[in-house]
Amino acid sequence: MNSYLSALKKDQLTLGLSVPMENYEVNAPTMEDQVERAQQAEDLGFSALWLQDVLLEDPTFEDPATGQIFDSLIYLTYLASHTKTIALGTAALVAPLRHPLRMAKEIASIDKLFPDRLMLGISSGDRRKDFEGLNIPIMERGEWFREAYHVFQEVLYNEFPDSESRFGKIHKSNLVPKPSEQIPVFLTGYCQQTLDWVAEHGDGWMFYPQRPEQQKETIKAYREKVAHYHGDVFRPFFMPLPIELTEDPNYQPEKIPAGYRTGRHGLRDLLEEYQSIGVNHIMLGLSKNKRPVEDVMQELGEEVVPFFTNGGKKDE
Repeated sequence: MNSYLSALKKDQLTLGLSVPMENYEVNAPTMEDQVERAQQAEDLGFSALWLQDVLLEDPTFEDPATGQIFDSLIYLTYLASHTKTIALGTAALVAPLRHPLRMAKEIASIDKLFPDRLMLGISSGDRRKDFEGLNIPIMERGEWFREAYHVFQEVLYNEFPDSESRFGKIHKSNLVPKPSEQIPVFLTGYCQQTLDWVAEHGDGWMFYPQRPEQQKETIKAYREKVAHYHGDVFRPFFMPLPIELTEDPNYQPEKIPAGYRTGRHGLRDLLEEYQSIGVNHIMLGLSKNKRPVEDVMQELGEEVVPFFTNGGKKDE
């Protein structure tokens, strides 16, 4: 689990990027130059690239990206084949909308083809149109999520399991390939479960962006639950953070929806604050930037990423 260990460490923050790495806001992204941006991100030292899982365009949801247009696992495999070391993460696969046996087959295949690079986030989903399209009752997604999670784990790690659920029956048959090592599963939000369930079953927790003072309390509650179920173990905490990086490096952080408009100095201070409260990985979203996204990535890679990757301040 090299990507897991390098991207996520106790008391340390690392940085990833949300796909697509493109300037868009009210229009659908073109998805052009994403391979070049993925390679740029890898060269600059970003830890991971993150992909959403959205099936249908829903104009009422105000998400022109529809995730990133392409299917999450197909596009993840495509980007993995054009890069070498950067981790590829799902934030997050909607478990009730993906058959757990098929999902286990796909995840195990990716893990074998691209060892140590997969970061698996799963969620219960919130897109009503996707649930309607697949004829799955959205109000029952919590129950579907739990059952999918257990089937997924059972077929992935057990030899010739006996399993019967709403998803089907497995008897005298076996899923291949099996992963070489356990693949960490990071839960997103509450997944229609309790915090106890999240702490007990997840290998880490992805939660929504909040101001540092609010996020601190959320992390504290999570870590207390983890300690209750697992003792003194490390379970990483992730969060997304949309940013608009200004030309002025001294521009102080200003709140925008779910994120911040800021110069690089203010961003570093903000990220340091998140690190101090226990955030282990932040997925930076760049879609709202007015500057060319490759320029923003370059500045982040040269002036912000090393500040955390190397565990110390960079000389001015």
